[in-house]
Amino acid sequence: MVGKVLRRLKSDIRYHNRVEHIEVLPPQEPVYQKIEDLPDNLMNYLHKRGIKLYRHQCRTLESLRKGKNVIITTPTASGKTLAFNLPVFETLSADEDATALYIYPAKALANDQLKTLQELEKECNIHINPNIYDGDTDRSKKPWIRENSRIVLTNPYELHLVLSWHFQWEKFFKNLKYVVIDEAHQYRGVFGSNVAFLIRRLRRICSFYGSNPQFVLSSATLANPEEFSSKLTGKTFELVSEDGSPCGKKHFILYNPYFKGKTKTSSHQETKNLLLLFVLNDLQTLCFTVSRKMAELVALWSKNEMEEIQPDLTGKITSYRAGYLAKERRRIELGLKNGILKGVTTTNALELGINIGSLDGVIISGFPGTIMSTWQQAGRAGRGTDESIVVLVAFENSLDQYLMKHPASIFDKPHEHAIIDLHNPKIVSGHLMCASDEMPLRDGDIAMFGEDSEGCIETLQNKGMVKRKSEGWVYSGDKVAAFSVSLDSISSDMFRVMFAGRLLEVLDREQAYREAHEGAVLINRGETYLVQSFNLQKRIITVVKRDVAHHTQVVRDIDVEILGESVRKNMGDFSIFFGDLEVSEYYHKYKVMSYDKVLATKQLDIPALKFKTKGLWFTIDDAVKEDLESAVEGKDVFEGGIHGVEHALISMIPFNIMCDRFDMGGLSTPKHPGTGMATIFIYDAFEGGMGLAEKASELFEEIMMRTFELVRDCRCDVGCPACIYSPKCGNDNKPLDKKGTLFILQTIMDMMQKK
Repeated sequence: MVGKVLRRLKSDIRYHNRVEHIEVLPPQEPVYQKIEDLPDNLMNYLHKRGIKLYRHQCRTLESLRKGKNVIITTPTASGKTLAFNLPVFETLSADEDATALYIYPAKALANDQLKTLQELEKECNIHINPNIYDGDTDRSKKPWIRENSRIVLTNPYELHLVLSWHFQWEKFFKNLKYVVIDEAHQYRGVFGSNVAFLIRRLRRICSFYGSNPQFVLSSATLANPEEFSSKLTGKTFELVSEDGSPCGKKHFILYNPYFKGKTKTSSHQETKNLLLLFVLNDLQTLCFTVSRKMAELVALWSKNEMEEIQPDLTGKITSYRAGYLAKERRRIELGLKNGILKGVTTTNALELGINIGSLDGVIISGFPGTIMSTWQQAGRAGRGTDESIVVLVAFENSLDQYLMKHPASIFDKPHEHAIIDLHNPKIVSGHLMCASDEMPLRDGDIAMFGEDSEGCIETLQNKGMVKRKSEGWVYSGDKVAAFSVSLDSISSDMFRVMFAGRLLEVLDREQAYREAHEGAVLINRGETYLVQSFNLQKRIITVVKRDVAHHTQVVRDIDVEILGESVRKNMGDFSIFFGDLEVSEYYHKYKVMSYDKVLATKQLDIPALKFKTKGLWFTIDDAVKEDLESAVEGKDVFEGGIHGVEHALISMIPFNIMCDRFDMGGLSTPKHPGTGMATIFIYDAFEGGMGLAEKASELFEEIMMRTFELVRDCRCDVGCPACIYSPKCGNDNKPLDKKGTLFILQTIMDMMQKK
């Protein structure tokens, strides 16, 4: 059936013009390896299941036997779970007191893994009592788990709180041999940086109880696995990346509804058409969408159309997302696994390693933000040796369109770096506060939290949050420190959104300014609310539920002050700078909009949002401006050109660095007071910085090359969302000039290539 669908895509007028590229990934034969001296119970388990170990599974076991920490980066469905379960069970079989901690980013993954562990326990006849310990665990069961479970499965949020009560876990931590961090690539950016310090707190407590566990990380493919794993845990790692598992032939199609710069149908409608094509040709298909709303809509459209075409298949299509009851999610997962369901639309909730069996096809509606996620989602198709098909449907934005024109960017070696920042003072301070609450912080302990920790301790002391005592630094706050530190954000300046007297959600200050100012239309779980009041002093936002036909978009101005230059990087005749910045954002008005039409503009009266961060910047010489204005006609051609360069650069940074374009801020100005010249700034949109702009400065030449290719290869004439328009522009994408942008980019490229 895969062949039939391929022929249709290549020949049918409705599809073939939209097929930008087809990459055929050849099948791979398994590479097995034998392992010596496995315990009899594990050998019997493998023999009974007919399991032959792959090379990467054996390498993992061998490295862990030597006392090393291991990061495994083989593809989805390559048997990574067995790779770390085998050494854990080997150790727990030999030592009846030994324990292991499994950390998962999602509860569904822990539930899925628990079943596997229970089967292993039963068939290997070893008493481990694996259990999940999280916010859903019955309180009456928790003491028994702490005392009797030798494998505990949890998530970072629960571990964050557990460490405050570590004395209740003395037996478990004293005997801890392994810490397994599955789906480790999820721990990046703000969340990952917080988890990195959480792991250091865990290691400190283990040391207190006399244990020194080995770490096993399971991750998708990264460009910097050793650097990433070291920053996440503070340990050195051995990389296992050579995949020994088999796979069938896979046809990977890049599908572009905007193949001529415009289309009569949306990407979402094209996604629905492809899903129907696959299901009607008996291909069991998983369709990834960019939001919960689109997962529901694509399923609804498909079911309605299928009712007219082939009614007996209507009930075999459904949606799946977080927010469904656990019982309903299990029913859908089982329906996929046993083949009853033929088409399921989902968010990235099914991207992670939940067991749903083999699939014939995957449709990825919109680039999911990283190449890594693209391969994670594509890996859901073709488990085993079956032939499969994957289609990536492009949106109109710049990154999607770049990938359509440069397929090698997807199929070459990994380009993306997962960033963990160990220098943000707010994050460091928060975890030092938590650590001093868990047990006194001695001078030797502080070094574990990085080179900035001593200054952060002094700041905490000045604020009265820690005190120096004979046994070390001790927390002096009035509530458990972990309750004051969020793993998902940096700012402690949080706003509560209240609806009918109950808490609807919590936003940090920037989110509140951007999304929940007075008069804003706020969307929560698909429902629309209107902001009635914005109390800045009490940090309370009051909303009412309203069905409205409009949305709101805030308008802001930005100023950037250079506080200090720490790095200058010379590339030929071109230089970039990296250092400390202070950003001031002025939210002075908002637009009431219906689709792209502005219905009204209203004023806002809220104080400027100021924060210190890290960023890179570079200047454009006056001679470039003169050359550009001589070569290209048009009003604001230079201002529109540097503005376009800023937008295009920010849009391409996520290609090399795992982040969202909203994690980066930018400013272009024809004359900056700090440089006296036209200047473009790219900075981390987080107080204290997050290491993103720093990594971008290191990879600047590659990012600049891709940015130039993006603008050069776009088919539009004057600029569009596929090249220089930005959905987050506070100046309504004005002025922008594509010819000016391309001229400046070409000039920079020429300067960089000069010796």
